[in-house]
Amino acid sequence: MVALDPFAVGRPPAAERRASDDWDEIRHWSDRVYMPYVVRPLGVGLAPRSSMYSTKIVDITVTRFSYGIPVSVGDFSPDAGNALVLTTIRGNARHHVDHDATADTPAGDTFVADCSRVDYLVEFSPDHVQLNLTIPHRVLADTAVRWWGFDPGDVLWQRKCAIGGGGSGWQALLGYAMRTTGELPGHATNGRIGLNLQELLVGHLLTEWAARAGVDPDRTTGPAAPGYVRHAVQYIRECARELPTASDIADAVGVSVRTLSGSFRKYLDTTPAEYVREQRLRGIREELLTAPTGETVASIAGAWGYVNLGLFAASYRRRFGENPSQTRASGPVSG
Repeated sequence: MVALDPFAVGRPPAAERRASDDWDEIRHWSDRVYMPYVVRPLGVGLAPRSSMYSTKIVDITVTRFSYGIPVSVGDFSPDAGNALVLTTIRGNARHHVDHDATADTPAGDTFVADCSRVDYLVEFSPDHVQLNLTIPHRVLADTAVRWWGFDPGDVLWQRKCAIGGGGSGWQALLGYAMRTTGELPGHATNGRIGLNLQELLVGHLLTEWAARAGVDPDRTTGPAAPGYVRHAVQYIRECARELPTASDIADAVGVSVRTLSGSFRKYLDTTPAEYVREQRLRGIREELLTAPTGETVASIAGAWGYVNLGLFAASYRRRFGENPSQTRASGPVSG
């Protein structure tokens, strides 16, 4: 089987590896890297012996996690807006698919559930160790629209299912991702390698997930976004640093502002202004990571239309969980 354990294929920094037998400490960590949820020991008087590790692949949070005891986990917060992709490294996980059906994932198998769209309950064996990806729903939906031209909607997002498995391309891709995060942690977290790795992971996940849900991207069986939405997305990506308004975008694609705004809300779950803001922040982040060493945070942000650096830094910190200067520090090194 492909090596999936981050501890086995790389050298995770010791500072990022934690162990705890304190429920409050574990909950504080899990709320941060996953989302708020409820965990219940499957037994009386059991104390956790948890192992915790997390890293990032751009927007994806990667975790290696175990409670050290049998537990059930459910009541995930939909407001966090996250999907979970859970792969078993050791032991077994039993996922509740509906009221009458469950699916087991032994070592090497993966299960996906979008907790922003569907209830989810899972039970872990005493010896379980999990490799989990926490992916914001907006990343999944945005990728689907870019790849397929439509958001598949709840026919996909509400489908809970197993994917991959032993010898699969998905398992091989996960193994490559774990080796890369171990060997090139800075590049995988923030750099171009990370951006490409995230695109590979999300694209492969969506493709397998869609096959299980009966969604055929080539036949656009989902609620197809009108062509002007796809053109508007492309226009924003190309012109984001020019700060296009909703009126500018609507004029560029030949519809009214009201039509454009309604379609963005329907198919992308956002507004044109929010989409522009997101693309500006993403563009700045990529330049912070790749621009020559002489470029500063101020010059890069200014080129994208930000005048008030304090407001920019606050928006950037809310979006990416770190200051722009921290991202810049992990960019190119002279010499």
